[in-house]
Amino acid sequence: MKKKLFIRIGVGVLICLLVGFLGAIATQSSVNDWYTTLNKPSFNPPNWLFGPVWTTLYVLMGIAFGLVWSKGTYHAWVKTAMYHFGFQLLLNLTWSVVFFGLEAPFYALLVIAALLILIVLTIKWFKVVKPIAAYLLIPYLLWVLFASVLNFEIWRLN
Repeated sequence: MKKKLFIRIGVGVLICLLVGFLGAIATQSSVNDWYTTLNKPSFNPPNWLFGPVWTTLYVLMGIAFGLVWSKGTYHAWVKTAMYHFGFQLLLNLTWSVVFFGLEAPFYALLVIAALLILIVLTIKWFKVVKPIAAYLLIPYLLWVLFASVLNFEIWRLN
């Protein structure tokens, strides 16, 4: 049983890191040119901070996903939790493509609003299945809340 748990956690972490890597590709397309020309709020973190923060968050997300997955996919609650997780992960990637790839802060703001809703729903369902998995997503929720405010301010200032 432990081996299966560790395998599922490992797969979960790899999936999340892969999504992060794909998002980084979209980000690199404009982070050094278009993004530098934008007016940003005073609380905008330095660019070097985003990589370590997102890597940590993707690892925590992958562990949370693996813990939920380890409860078995035969149960409706587990399936519901996993579907929510998958959809929010897709929106996570979509935000990077829209904000950086398409250089569209307003549309990215719409994506991140939907992402926040899905993260909250994912936390709700993870808590039903495996409470510790829900708690592992709290830093992710807080960071995306911060990113939402940052996204809004960048849109507003530009």
